[in-house]
Amino acid sequence: SDQYAPFSIKLLNVGIRDSTFVLDGLLYHESDLRIEEHYTDTAGFTDHVFALMHLLGFRFAPRIRDLKDTKLFVPEKRHSLVAISALIGGAINIRQIRTHWDEILRLATSIRQGTVTASLMLRKLANYPRQNGLALALREFGRIERTLFILDWLQSVEIRRRVNAGLNKGEARTALASAVFINRLGEIRDHSYEQQRFRASGLTLVTAAIALWNTVYLERAVAALAASGQVIDKELLQYLSPLGWGHINLTGDYLWRQSRKVASGRYRPLRPVRDP
Repeated sequence: SDQYAPFSIKLLNVGIRDSTFVLDGLLYHESDLRIEEHYTDTAGFTDHVFALMHLLGFRFAPRIRDLKDTKLFVPEKRHSLVAISALIGGAINIRQIRTHWDEILRLATSIRQGTVTASLMLRKLANYPRQNGLALALREFGRIERTLFILDWLQSVEIRRRVNAGLNKGEARTALASAVFINRLGEIRDHSYEQQRFRASGLTLVTAAIALWNTVYLERAVAALAASGQVIDKELLQYLSPLGWGHINLTGDYLWRQSRKVASGRYRPLRPVRDP
């Protein structure tokens, strides 16, 4: 979406892997965004997630730690792949996928229509015994998608840059949220789930408001510089981030003077640039 504000928020138990809830955020965010590609770190992927991401129409691009130790999976005929034999971890069980293909499609359709949540099914699939046919078939399908992604990652500098840039946005937003969340030393100590959710949602609202404020005044600052005759390289504007908070007083007393309230449709004056 090329936006910095979060589009989904969910409270997680610390013992559950992040990958369990990735699809919940993409499918049930209730915003106007049409997300095509999503980035996570290592904790955000499993073979089951790779499979369901593809089936549900998303491009999944995780940054995998220790990629050199991650194995590729290929069809059974491997005699022509001698050059990369050290990277191959095994053969894909195509028969398993074909046998349970209808079940895989029913699962993806149920998740898409909201009959069951993605997180619930991923937890069940992870807890199924090894002999469960659907879990094994989905894992084999996910291995195909993971192998194709790793090959793309190794060959494409562009996708590595895109993933790193996307994850850096997430880290910057997390840093802003940590700076804003000064109450109770940044810990959610409410006992009820509803109160915890309200507090987390409030934090999201405040960080989104800061991003919006910065975006509006960055645009006005660029327009003012251009009006003063300075040359603005528009190619560099894409690297501006609205997540800075150095100019915002996060602590201290807040005095809301009615006489200084900005009228609707008006803006605060821009501050002149002072020499250091």
